Amino acid sequence: MEREGRRRRVACTILAIDDTDMFYRVCAVCERTISTPTCCLCGSSTKRLFRILMSVATDSAVLTVVCFDRVARLLFGCSADEFFHFVKLHPFSGLTLNEVLEGEMFTMTLSKPMNANAQHTRVASAVPLSSVFRPAIHLLKQCYGLPHAS
Repeated sequence: MEREGRRRRVACTILAIDDTDMFYRVCAVCERTISTPTCCLCGSSTKRLFRILMSVATDSAVLTVVCFDRVARLLFGCSADEFFHFVKLHPFSGLTLNEVLEGEMFTMTLSKPMNANAQHTRVASAVPLSSVFRPAIHLLKQCYGLPHAS
């Protein structure tokens, strides 16, 4: 385990992903977090970003971490909006997601939360340890027999 101030790099295995609340909305232009259909500052529409809560195991502990959009796109292989629409068409894909990602090993850089209200350690980066890693969306499309699953 390497440490760099507030960050540490660990080899870990994904144990589970909370598929009940994976997204949050932001303004499509200024990317402020919002809960209304349009941004109150610039009037633009919204888009979804990933906020994934997951359990990972290191060599010494089981941790609950949060994975935001930039890193989650690596794991999922698509945008949060694309995954949201995929899940709407395939309601059990959240459960299947856990099956396809469970046991995947990564080198993750974990950082302590900057916000005093934050509850979980943040995943700053993730590098798959397997040379045959495929993002979740590709595996899910293959499971559901959809084209372009390679």
